[in-house]
Amino acid sequence: MATPDRLYEDLKKHLDFPLAWGTSPIRDFREWRRTARATVEAHLLVERQDETPYAPEYSDRARTDAYTQELVTLSLTRHERVRGALLTPHGSGPFRAVLLLHDHGARFDIGKEKLVRPWYDDTRLAAARTWADQYFSGRFVGDELARRGCTVLCLDAPGWGDRGPIAYQDQQALASAYYNLGSSLAGLMAREDARAAGFLAGLNGGRGVAAVGFSMGAYRAWQTAALTDAVSATAAVCWMTGLKDVMVPGNNTLRGQSSYYMLHPGLPRFLDFPDVASIAAPRPMLFFNGGLDPLFPADGVRIAYDRLRAVWHSRHAEERLHLKTWPEFGHVFVDRMQDEVFDWLDHVL
Repeated sequence: MATPDRLYEDLKKHLDFPLAWGTSPIRDFREWRRTARATVEAHLLVERQDETPYAPEYSDRARTDAYTQELVTLSLTRHERVRGALLTPHGSGPFRAVLLLHDHGARFDIGKEKLVRPWYDDTRLAAARTWADQYFSGRFVGDELARRGCTVLCLDAPGWGDRGPIAYQDQQALASAYYNLGSSLAGLMAREDARAAGFLAGLNGGRGVAAVGFSMGAYRAWQTAALTDAVSATAAVCWMTGLKDVMVPGNNTLRGQSSYYMLHPGLPRFLDFPDVASIAAPRPMLFFNGGLDPLFPADGVRIAYDRLRAVWHSRHAEERLHLKTWPEFGHVFVDRMQDEVFDWLDHVL
């Protein structure tokens, strides 16, 4: 009789991602993209919300010397209104637009405030500064982008900031509730992020937007690019790997809490993480990983990078894919990394 551990290892061994580009029997790339995206869509377990009006409401407007700050509340689904920070450079535009996606970090009292300085709340400002010091060299990434001439939108994911804060142990209960209802916490976040990209593209006159994120925000960024053509470029810092390579004892992927925000039941029977990201090919994409990052083993990063490189190569678009490991850094998005991302965005946008 097979033990649960033995069954798990056998299932993992036979995970071969048959829908991946190059493995799939589909040889036309456009047809493959349609099929792969439809497969991801089917495993989100949350219906599309395309007909729900955004109905934005604006408040708490303030000005800096370079950009306007305001809070915007909108409907990403028909079930809930979500508040986010919107930064708009001074001038007539048009401006480049960035959908900024916050990380997990097991801290829920701040969400959007991790990346945009909360001018509207002194209590959150103190917490946000601590977070920026720990991960971003003391910078607020959204404010840096706005100073460089980008319109920036950053919203709270379910459970963070204005939509929480939940406690760490609540994540499993929340995910279980969604699964019991035939839905998915990860699917909800994916749907909301795709809708947010569409809203920002509309503000930007229909032009595409860049999706940018760190850690779980990086996962959200490349996932959003896979789900919607509203994203024209993606910068994902510290979240890319092969699935099987992170399914090891102690890794967050096997912990029954934060993993639920990135767990789409059944999807790995068809596609690995880099395969999902490749749905966005041949649009420009940047992936950074830290060589000292304990969450993403080097073998998993290398395998993912090789698979991404092969897809963009097959599209004769190698120059649109920027892959880099920073050997001296761990799980951070420090100023040197930010500056390279900002310069890359200037180039591709």
